[in-house]
Amino acid sequence: MPAARVDGWPPRWLTPVPAADIARGDGEHCGTFIETLCRVTKDSVAGRAGAPIALRPWQRQLNGHLLARRPDGRYRHRQALIGVARKNGKSALGAGLALYGLVMGPEGGEVYSCAGEKEQAKIVFGTARRMVEMEPELADLAKCYRDAIEIPSTGSVYRALSAEAFTKEGLNPTTVLFDEVHVQPSRELWDVMALAMGARVEPLMVGITTAGVRSDSTGGDSLCYQLYQHGKRVVSGEVADPSFFMAWWEADAEADHRAPETWRQANPGFADLVAAEDFTSSVLRTPEAEFRTKRCNQWVSSAVTWLPAGAWEACADPGQAIEPHSRVVLGFDGSRVGDCTGLVAVSVGERPHVEVLGLWEKPGDQLEWTVPRAQVKDAIREACRRFDVVEIAWDEYLWLDAAEDLEAEGLPVVIFPQNISRMGPATQRMYEAVADRGVTHSGDPRLARHFANATTKTDARGTRIAKDKPNSPRKIDLAVCAVMALERAAWHAANVSDPMANIW
Repeated sequence: MPAARVDGWPPRWLTPVPAADIARGDGEHCGTFIETLCRVTKDSVAGRAGAPIALRPWQRQLNGHLLARRPDGRYRHRQALIGVARKNGKSALGAGLALYGLVMGPEGGEVYSCAGEKEQAKIVFGTARRMVEMEPELADLAKCYRDAIEIPSTGSVYRALSAEAFTKEGLNPTTVLFDEVHVQPSRELWDVMALAMGARVEPLMVGITTAGVRSDSTGGDSLCYQLYQHGKRVVSGEVADPSFFMAWWEADAEADHRAPETWRQANPGFADLVAAEDFTSSVLRTPEAEFRTKRCNQWVSSAVTWLPAGAWEACADPGQAIEPHSRVVLGFDGSRVGDCTGLVAVSVGERPHVEVLGLWEKPGDQLEWTVPRAQVKDAIREACRRFDVVEIAWDEYLWLDAAEDLEAEGLPVVIFPQNISRMGPATQRMYEAVADRGVTHSGDPRLARHFANATTKTDARGTRIAKDKPNSPRKIDLAVCAVMALERAAWHAANVSDPMANIW
């Protein structure tokens, strides 16, 4: 169960950080630096211009986790993504972190504010420069220029950069602040800065953003959505990456976007840094998708999503598992390269349960990768030993030879054609089962991700589950497996005769 939220903490998604690493980190030092030397630059709900910044408890907690140190004394994290709805003090916090990296960082440090456009990058930089000008101690230490702040005594410098990544080769950054990562036109600038930090002992690159549209201009996942997905995998334990940190405030997918409790979930500064009256007014005149993105910090898609918001999550029953020797149908969707291969079990019964048995997905950093076919076949054999498998619903594309091998061993392989006449009714059955909570699942984050990626394709012949774009990198294979397996499990629940009788 997630920890109870107090004063906006913890966020919905938070990377686990050992308490010892937080204790030896720079969080308290950074907080003291910001409150002592950084000032409010504009009159706002947070305070009058010129007043010292007073960090909220959730901001101090965030700094502690972000700036944690490993037992060897180096920063635990090299990259971070912080997601919070607009008007929660992102610019002031980013400016404070940047100045801390400039003043307290190593000699010859290079600090950069980056954004999709230079004017956007200048927002955090401009806030930091104004903080320097307003604080005599910082003003004596630093020299401010139009596009740079320099510390002559250490040779450190802070600049603003925009998304023309090809001009950024040769930099050697120590601290990088990405503002509004969701508007980056591609991941090029992020990757250039990440590679440029390689020679530094303990560099830190932090993206601070609201949510946005999942796809970029190429039709693929946007940089921000890729980082968000990676962060969720780290949080859930699906991926081990202790160098990556994510803190993401987000409203529940099924939450009413008009309810104050929904606003609190995504806004740790609700009724503090951002006025409650502003929400009450703006929800009446802002389109729902825009309000959910900017005020509830939820992702939106230009494609038509398949399941109702929050419906899949509502079917989760993590304490339930399919017992050994239970009657099940396996759903198998295979590929060779570039895509992924999935294996799902669905129990045969009044209220089916869905469980992932295997996912073989191309690692993001491997250009040449093929599905380990022998391993996949062994997983299917193991499932048949573990359960009473009444049928293996098989997507035959590229895997007919494996189907023949397993069938020759006596396994109940049945081809499930991926055409509208088969997938249309199967898609509708899964939709109705989820909407009516007539199915349960174990809460597997991989399965949730694939269901969240799924959209529908409708033509004159009907509607079926599909990717949002033919070449989309967002995988739906586990969802396809579950759809096929549920369709056949429902048939077996109503019939005890030959499984081939109803396949065509």
